[in-house]
Amino acid sequence: MSTQEITLANLEGTLRDNEIVLLDFWAGWCGPCRRFAPVFERAAVNNPDVVFGKIDTEAEQELSASFRITSIPTLMAFRDGILVFAQPGALGPAQLDQVIDGVRGLDMDRVRAEIAQREAEGRTA
Repeated sequence: MSTQEITLANLEGTLRDNEIVLLDFWAGWCGPCRRFAPVFERAAVNNPDVVFGKIDTEAEQELSASFRITSIPTLMAFRDGILVFAQPGALGPAQLDQVIDGVRGLDMDRVRAEIAQREAEGRTA
């Protein structure tokens, strides 16, 4: 599978309908983004069970702002619609594979419990 263009119109459905989604925030003028693009594309081909979405920060400024993107490229990973990884900077193939393996290996019941606990603590603080 190749990468998909993600826009404000299709982001919500993409996150809701897929177990694992990786998002690459990029721009055409960004050198590191252009170097990361083939790494991201190869990973998409090698991991057909994962959705690899690309968000053009120039075309999708509202979406980029909503994620508070201040540096590109930025990679975000979602599992079951929950943001579980976010990091600016271009990754190499081995690093990207580590992220994908890490996201696959998450105990999502534990992640949801930790989120619920943080939210409960925030309400009582």
